[in-house]
Amino acid sequence: MDRADDDPTHLPASRKAAVVSIVAETGQVTVQALAERLGVSSDTIRRDLDQLDGEGLVMRTRGGAVDPTRMPRLDPTLNTRIQVQPAAKERIGEIAAGLVTDGDVLLVNAGTTSLALARNLRQHRGLTIATNNLRLPAEIPPKCLRGLYVFGGDVSLVAQATIGPVAFPVTLGGRDMDIRCDLALVTVGGVSGDGYSTGNLAEASMMRSMVERASRVAILADSSKLDRRLFVQIAELGAADYFVTDREPPAELLAAMRHEGVEVLWEPVEETA
Repeated sequence: MDRADDDPTHLPASRKAAVVSIVAETGQVTVQALAERLGVSSDTIRRDLDQLDGEGLVMRTRGGAVDPTRMPRLDPTLNTRIQVQPAAKERIGEIAAGLVTDGDVLLVNAGTTSLALARNLRQHRGLTIATNNLRLPAEIPPKCLRGLYVFGGDVSLVAQATIGPVAFPVTLGGRDMDIRCDLALVTVGGVSGDGYSTGNLAEASMMRSMVERASRVAILADSSKLDRRLFVQIAELGAADYFVTDREPPAELLAAMRHEGVEVLWEPVEETA
């Protein structure tokens, strides 16, 4: 098999056009079928599809891609995303809440899985939580809290989150107050052998800062995010102490995580229609 175009850092225009054409022609295609037809590796096709999905030319699915013109337009708002894999997110939130100890200081980022985590903290007490998630204050039971802080920054109305530094200004000027926590719980959009990633540059910077300020780190992602590499890498696999998901990761990814000392936690759930 000719691997001349099997370049992990660049998507040649000819292959880009071929992938888009095949997806448009068939309506739906698997990674394996594209790899065999174009004479490149499956890993290369996965990277190609991630890039093309980001450009809106195909719609990435687990195991392949579909033609976006044949799919109904998705509402990107948070309220719609809450309805995607709700049982999986609730189970992830339940498992992640089990990593929290009463009295902990937590950093929690934006996302619908973070809201499931907040709901599952109802039995905890004395928590201090700092977040950029504007919906979280309404989801977290007040009796759980010792303190609740929301980071400042630009407001994303779609994500219902702030985007800015993981810091708070001192009252009378000077340097920002240094923020440290016992546990950072960070939801991500992509998990691959390269590490954890997201599609937004500003969000990635904020999430990376949360990871760096934590004594322990738990990365949360449902199974649709596995073997997916998005635009910006947040951290390498070994930056997490725990990875929480809703089903067993693919064997290669699971082995890579365990090799890096990451404790992988999951319990399958049945999604209802």
